[in-house]
Amino acid sequence: MTLLKPGDKIPSFNLPDQDGVHTHSSIFLGKKILIYFYPKAMTPGCTAQACTLRDNMNIFKKLKITIIGISSDKPEKLLAFSEKEMLNFSLLSDLNHQISNQFGVWGEKKFMGKTYQGIHRVSFLINTENIIIQVFKNFKPNDHCRMILNYLNKTSIII
Repeated sequence: MTLLKPGDKIPSFNLPDQDGVHTHSSIFLGKKILIYFYPKAMTPGCTAQACTLRDNMNIFKKLKITIIGISSDKPEKLLAFSEKEMLNFSLLSDLNHQISNQFGVWGEKKFMGKTYQGIHRVSFLINTENIIIQVFKNFKPNDHCRMILNYLNKTSIII
């Protein structure tokens, strides 16, 4: 797993969202985005992570940052997750792990003594030219949003 880093350009992608509508990365050119990868919709950790982003959307909107969540769940599951939690941002489905691999977030994981392949919980803050400004990793789901907001408050970088 080779994780993309600050200064890298994000790979091009075309993924279906929770409504089955394909979203191409080119539509984000000229916009600031936070792409967050999460393991599985409807799980406690992923729900906590998504809900803290939802609850702080007004701050992200003021900063003109678009939030996108990506997992390997099917669009139907993403729709159910989005509706149940009243999420106010798009969720994209990376069923074949192509984009997760390109971002370097797909790899070996261990849970309760079992080893398996899955998405690592990593987020990328991206500028208007689709260049990664910051990578957030090694955090607990409840701390995700706070870590990003702290970074945005402490830095004077214009993303």
